[in-house]
Amino acid sequence: MTAVTGALLVATTPASAAPVTTAASTTATEYIVLQDANSGSLAAKAAVERAGGTVVADNSALGYVVARSSRADFGAKVNADSTVLGAAANEIIGRAPELKQADQFQIEQLRADAPKTSGRGAHHGSGAGSEPFADLQWDMKQIDATAKGSYAKQSGDKKTLVGVIDTGVDGSHPDIAPNFSKKLSRNFVTDIPAIDGECEVASCKDPADVDDGGHGTHVASTIASPVNGIGIAGVAPDVTLVNIRAGQDSGYFFLQATLDALTYAGDIGVDVVNMSYYVDPWLFNCTNNPADSAEEQRQQQVTRTAVQRALNYARNKGVLPVSAEGNEATDLNNPTTDTVSPNYPEGAAKTRTIDNSCINVPAESKGVLTVSSTGPSKRKAYYSNYGTQETDVAAPGGDTYDTADGTRNIANAVLGAYPKHLAIENGDIDENGEPTNTAVLKSCKGSVCGYYQYLQGTSMASPHAAGVAALVVSEYGKKDKSGLGLDPDKTEAKVLKSATETACPNPRTFHYHRILTTGAVVDSYATCEGPKSDNGFYGHGIVNAKAAVTGKL
Repeated sequence: MTAVTGALLVATTPASAAPVTTAASTTATEYIVLQDANSGSLAAKAAVERAGGTVVADNSALGYVVARSSRADFGAKVNADSTVLGAAANEIIGRAPELKQADQFQIEQLRADAPKTSGRGAHHGSGAGSEPFADLQWDMKQIDATAKGSYAKQSGDKKTLVGVIDTGVDGSHPDIAPNFSKKLSRNFVTDIPAIDGECEVASCKDPADVDDGGHGTHVASTIASPVNGIGIAGVAPDVTLVNIRAGQDSGYFFLQATLDALTYAGDIGVDVVNMSYYVDPWLFNCTNNPADSAEEQRQQQVTRTAVQRALNYARNKGVLPVSAEGNEATDLNNPTTDTVSPNYPEGAAKTRTIDNSCINVPAESKGVLTVSSTGPSKRKAYYSNYGTQETDVAAPGGDTYDTADGTRNIANAVLGAYPKHLAIENGDIDENGEPTNTAVLKSCKGSVCGYYQYLQGTSMASPHAAGVAALVVSEYGKKDKSGLGLDPDKTEAKVLKSATETACPNPRTFHYHRILTTGAVVDSYATCEGPKSDNGFYGHGIVNAKAAVTGKL
């Protein structure tokens, strides 16, 4: 069973997890050992052997090995070896970037004020050829991904491959199955009962068409739900989806799985990957923060370097990486304090003073198209990170408080596919298959039914941009041995150029007024800097699917 119970919270802090070696421990611990230069993994293997460890896996393309050792001094010995960059314990080091614990949306709260029209299979059509829930997809209208918009010119090509690096993708969902490649999909993680709940299969390694977290399925449907007369339609409804799973059921990511997922994407000819997560345990990865121990500094250095190598490898192989910007409502160009790192193991977090030398990975890594989030009014979502150096484009990710009076409306979140088995497990549908939660919708075509849920976050914004990038590849790409191909520099340039320029608000410091369901009032502020053509809230603008494939707004 999955540990995820909140509709908007896609990662939870585990009550217990894999053991960590201490000075007195004899429990074997795994480490990522990164070679100093990206020239293979031989030096890393030798360093592991000198330190008394055993190599259990390696990735020569990125120059690292996975080592196992029960020696309490293994990490220190490897880090002292001048032939390697360093070692980082291969613990759970990633999570999908949804709202933080200080301001979570729980599923119970969503039930409390969701619109009554959204439950029990209500169908909302808008004319011939539209999907049943088209009227609820304000997000697709905002970026002109509609029948009269981008679909009229380009709805995607099956040869265009979009990788979803997430908690998995439910390949059996009727609004995903037509575009899903089970053959190419891979699962790079093994469930851990301590954090993910009871394993669903004997091996604890789920099939590559399963999503026990729900997050990845929602993301995938935004990218490429087909126009098939059921539920919703995605930005690029005819491209091919590839599940490249790197996330645990609970929403956490191992470093090794993240690196291997990006390597695999490059090797099989994926055109675009969506990364709706950030790499932990450090929300901000610094290199020499005085608040951190030498071991913690080395861990952050290894994380930054290893992920950058993986991104470089994928991009050099023709992949455009697209990333969510994060949901801390922080100006990434001027961060000041980090109070949540390290977020694993539980209770390890401390308050650190930080600056712009510390980065969020992969959102601030090089070669990544980074996406902020908008609400229905096109305002920057209250939770979305921003920054003049960091935001490349904006896209609809939802803002339930984007209302006239600041009260919450769940219909202002983004509607996406919901695995049926999770809906049952979470109590969101009854024994007759009918929604019990007004934030969950049902759509049927004949005897085939699909379920959908509202989520919000930069996790939801990023796949809109990834879908636009997939349309660009489909429209302008050239056939190669793996399908269609387009230099990621050209794909990115098209996405940036076609985005709808959006100026900072006036006044530039925007006031967010929210009235919570508890009655509490929350006021917050964010200041937008930069010109209309490239600013901290919107980057080059809000992505536009029609303009991306036609050159016309």
